[in-house]
Amino acid sequence: MSTDTESRRRRPTIDSQDSPWDQDHRGGHLHGSMCDRLCVASLPSELRDACTPPLSPSLLPRPGVYTPKCPSTHTRLGAHASDDVWEDATNKTTIRAENEVEANKLANNYRFGFRKWKSHVTERPFEDRSDVVKELYSELNVIKPHTGHLITCGNVVYVLLFGWWVSLVYLLVSILMFITIIGVPYGKMCWKLSWYFLWPFGKSIQELGGGVGRCCGRFPHCETIPEDVEDNEDASPILLPSPTEEPIPDLLQGPPQHKPYWHRVGTYVWLLLGYPLLAVVHSLACLISWLLVFTIPVAKMNARTLASILLMPPENLSVSTCSKRKPQGCETRALLCCYHAVNWYYYKYTVDGINVFAVNLLPLVIVSLVIGYVDKGNQFASSEVKFATAVGSIIPLSYYIGMGIASISAQSNFAVGAVVNATFGSITEMTFYITALLRGHRAGNACLQEIVKSALTGTLLGCILFIPGICMIIGGLRHREQRFNSRSAGVSSALLFISVGGVFAPTLFSKAYGNLVCDNCTNSTGGNTTSGSFVCRNCHYDLSENNYTLFHSHIQPLVYTVSFLLPVAYIIGLIFTLKTHSHIYDIHVGEGEVTGHHGAVVHWSRWRALAILIIATLLMSACADVTTEHIQPILSQPNISQYFIGVTVLAMVPEIPEIVNGIQFALQNNISLSLEVGSCIAVQVCMLQIPLLVLFNAFYDVGFVLIFCDLHLWASIFSVVLVNYIFMDGKSDYFQGTALVVVYLILLASYFFAPSPAGC
Repeated sequence: MSTDTESRRRRPTIDSQDSPWDQDHRGGHLHGSMCDRLCVASLPSELRDACTPPLSPSLLPRPGVYTPKCPSTHTRLGAHASDDVWEDATNKTTIRAENEVEANKLANNYRFGFRKWKSHVTERPFEDRSDVVKELYSELNVIKPHTGHLITCGNVVYVLLFGWWVSLVYLLVSILMFITIIGVPYGKMCWKLSWYFLWPFGKSIQELGGGVGRCCGRFPHCETIPEDVEDNEDASPILLPSPTEEPIPDLLQGPPQHKPYWHRVGTYVWLLLGYPLLAVVHSLACLISWLLVFTIPVAKMNARTLASILLMPPENLSVSTCSKRKPQGCETRALLCCYHAVNWYYYKYTVDGINVFAVNLLPLVIVSLVIGYVDKGNQFASSEVKFATAVGSIIPLSYYIGMGIASISAQSNFAVGAVVNATFGSITEMTFYITALLRGHRAGNACLQEIVKSALTGTLLGCILFIPGICMIIGGLRHREQRFNSRSAGVSSALLFISVGGVFAPTLFSKAYGNLVCDNCTNSTGGNTTSGSFVCRNCHYDLSENNYTLFHSHIQPLVYTVSFLLPVAYIIGLIFTLKTHSHIYDIHVGEGEVTGHHGAVVHWSRWRALAILIIATLLMSACADVTTEHIQPILSQPNISQYFIGVTVLAMVPEIPEIVNGIQFALQNNISLSLEVGSCIAVQVCMLQIPLLVLFNAFYDVGFVLIFCDLHLWASIFSVVLVNYIFMDGKSDYFQGTALVVVYLILLASYFFAPSPAGC
């Protein structure tokens, strides 16, 4: 392995899920971005001099990998650069990945209609990770050099949250073991461990390896010194010159051998009286620290103590200060050594490729289903609690569905990936919508239909305004100004125009030809007389009962026509962007790609991912049923509009994994994918989800009418116009992102103060 490759692998990085290219690309100390250098390297020699300095060998692309898009090359081109050179230099998006599976996943991210996924679907070689990432997966059983301060905010928080009560329990158990007399060795061990767990930082627990390990502790050059060895006067002559002719090895024999661990009475006294109490304490501390995520080192420390240290002979354990260099001549083995209780980068920690937050939230699904279906009478949990837990359980299920889609697509051909994305890409939202419509139809509650429309509009607004806006803000704060492919953004913008125009066409038609009916009208004096000014609290367009002909003869056929044309437009968009005009994205792999799955260890196989998709879909259906069953108390709140609940909680909670993906793309200076995250979801809402709801209502009439209120109509149209105006120049910064987010918050305020819809 070359020196350049070694240095590149050892370069510190933060993002454990990023590819090596992404890590190098963020290095601000380089002259420009490395992406720019690779792009410039592909230019003609007469243009190369006008760009960055020559490439060093360490920055050249390696065979078998893919390089990312180079959007900023044109800023370094000379004035004599022709348009053809500009097109060739900017339209090429070469992908760089560790293996073929990751390359397919990255290529799918640039494809229209495919769900964007940031995390890896294959295991990355541990030796290629940065030191920061390796530290996340450390088992705390290696003594490492440490030069920083041990008194940190995280360590102090450990003492306040865990240290004092864990140490107190150890002290009580120590007293209990001393009382039993026969458990005195364990009492001494608990006494030492009580001080250790009060402040474990910079200390180590080590296992002594027999007589040599214990005796060598008395030599000055050995840094692992058991705390009780100074009190052992029988061993002191070993340090003195031998008055006899006996060889040194005979004098360096260890203390008398103890009985085997499981042949002692004290062992069973310890396992009956001391260990169970400490097991409860360590299990509780381990659970709390794991759920807090950033304190996972504390969870590892407690788990290792419970599973290993407390089940070892007490005379084999030694507590000492962590050595800064490896001890010489000592037969000891480090069992536990911790320097910091908190590591802020644990939000990237994964378990079998699954993010730790998704792992921690998975039990919430079980809790929500148990209290939702077992506690029918709300004896143990209120409807508000059941609603909150059911909505929260949607977050991990959405993550598992996204991971399953990305895994299957990355391991399959384009056709299979397109089918999987079209089938499962909207399954989260569709499950909730259909469940809510069914429950509202059975209960005769028209309010749930309005909630579904609010959720559809809220998803549309969030994907058009909030997701691009927040990504622009975070990416702009880090990279100042970001560029994206304006042509691909123009395709998405055109599809958004078509989508919104088609979805709201029946609404505009009804307002043009429908009869306005006002109910609950009173004059200024409070009566129902025919004179004076009137105030009407419920005005709507009559489309069904009193105006039967308009709805069934004109509006309903228009709805079916639009629901047919929108999926057709979606398919045409797929053909345009992926087949006939794929050069807009120009996704290709670099030369020297290693074919096959050599070295690629996939987290989820195709069959495993498919099984997880099916299970997650079934669980999503159950959680959606619990959500709609217990939503009525939330809707009955007098100070909150039902519109607001639909456009916020029910619309944006399922999109939280997508928001996280978009932010991560923006931090990598890949704002193009961040914008495509929101556009892709918005287009799928209009062109797939709404036509499917209309089709479902045609076969099973649940009263779903594709006519929205005025607030939904004008908010959606204004959002599409605004986002198309901002995307025109192909540049983004935090100011433009702030504008989008502020407009989104203004619309949310409008929904918050809006009167509740009719029937709620």
